Amino acid sequence: MALSDDPEMQPFLFGLFLSMYLVTVLGNLLIILAVSFDSHLHTPMYFFLSNLSLDDICFISTTVPKVAVDIKIHRREIFYVNCLTQMSFLILFGCMDAKLLTVMTYDWFEAICHPLYYSVIMNPHFFGFLVSTSFLVSLVDYKAHNLIALQIIYFKDVEISNFFCDPAQLLNLACSDTFINNIVMYFVDVISGFLPISGIFSYYKIVSSFLSVPSLGGRCKAFFTCGSYPSVVCLFYGTAIGVYLGSAVSHSPRKSAVASLIYTVMTPMLNPFIYSLRNRDIKSAVRKLHSRTVSFLGLWYSICNADW
Repeated sequence: MALSDDPEMQPFLFGLFLSMYLVTVLGNLLIILAVSFDSHLHTPMYFFLSNLSLDDICFISTTVPKVAVDIKIHRREIFYVNCLTQMSFLILFGCMDAKLLTVMTYDWFEAICHPLYYSVIMNPHFFGFLVSTSFLVSLVDYKAHNLIALQIIYFKDVEISNFFCDPAQLLNLACSDTFINNIVMYFVDVISGFLPISGIFSYYKIVSSFLSVPSLGGRCKAFFTCGSYPSVVCLFYGTAIGVYLGSAVSHSPRKSAVASLIYTVMTPMLNPFIYSLRNRDIKSAVRKLHSRTVSFLGLWYSICNADW
């Protein structure tokens, strides 16, 4: 289903999707390069950020390029195998995104609430274990959904009420009884969603630490600096859970598609600005990377134009 059937809106939607995709990819790629080339950023916080940036690039690449191409060539079809492939990678990278946000919340919690023990707790082995566990849990969720989807009786010539192959939409379109599959799928999601839900406790402890700051100015500064982080997390979880749980009873497919746009496109685009590009360390690393790139290009130009 298209976001709009108005022919005059198609060029605007194409430009919107293309620009959002380019901003997301370039912003996240810049963070990965800055963290990789600056040894001062080889810490747990920036390690998690670089992994989140890589996952965001993969996550948005599962949906937006096809949507942009479909708008350009005025086509809305997708083959059954391609639909299952898109759904599988969407689940894998989306689940990984949620787990990494949770891991980053835990890292933030340890840094604020236990600063004296932070370097001991967040050692390289432990934060490597956290990322590996996040990937393995996401892989199990992806395989479970994939196996459930393959049990569905083959169907064709149906309309998915979204701009991508949403797992819940696919199950609702099946011709066979999907009650057992729905139970299994939601059970898997509850199990895999235990870690993200546990992040609520971390936010509670973090807010309590802010409230314990004696001065009003200090509390306001702390909330202003860190308040954007939980807002993005709530935006991601709120829209994803709302779309996922409300797909079976929703009577407004267009609203569901707009909500899906927030967690599949908007959140990956906002993450570089919220988590990294406002950070002074990242800005310094980006400036160093820029100067190195300019120096390298200047040297390369001189070599290419040298009179041998």
